[in-house]
Amino acid sequence: MNALRYAGVLAGVALLAACSGGSETPKAEEEAAAPAADAGAETPAATPAAAEAPAADNTDTLDGKKFADFTGNAAEGEKVFVQCKTCHVKEAGQNRVGPSLAGIVGRAAGSVEGFNYSPANKNSGITWTPEKLFQYLEKPARVVPGTKMVFAGIPDAQKRADLIAYLQQP
Repeated sequence: MNALRYAGVLAGVALLAACSGGSETPKAEEEAAAPAADAGAETPAATPAAAEAPAADNTDTLDGKKFADFTGNAAEGEKVFVQCKTCHVKEAGQNRVGPSLAGIVGRAAGSVEGFNYSPANKNSGITWTPEKLFQYLEKPARVVPGTKMVFAGIPDAQKRADLIAYLQQP
């Protein structure tokens, strides 16, 4: 019985880690975590700046897959949504750690009433089309650098299409 309880706690922690609304790691923590350079060693050239976010109307994915090439299955998407439920709901007017996802398709990013978005999200200029969601769900921090949403993404293109089909249902 204790093993089941322990497994349940671990699953809950994993879900929270997968989709938390926490902020990004403070710069001081990043610097402290970085390995110190050897004394007397040459300082390597600065690393190139992170690539800019794709334009608001750009829907190119990292894996090269297109939303139009997939048929989403809402029933399967509901299963994928389980990993989002810790932070999001589909019911209108109910925000959690993340904003309500009711009516997300066709909505402007950063526009749910009463939710405190990051400036990056609020000012992204994105409208959540199925194609843009398909791109975003692959790797959110790539599409909206500086987002508060700490979620690595869904690498499986079919699962992304399924999730979007589920989100499109009333």
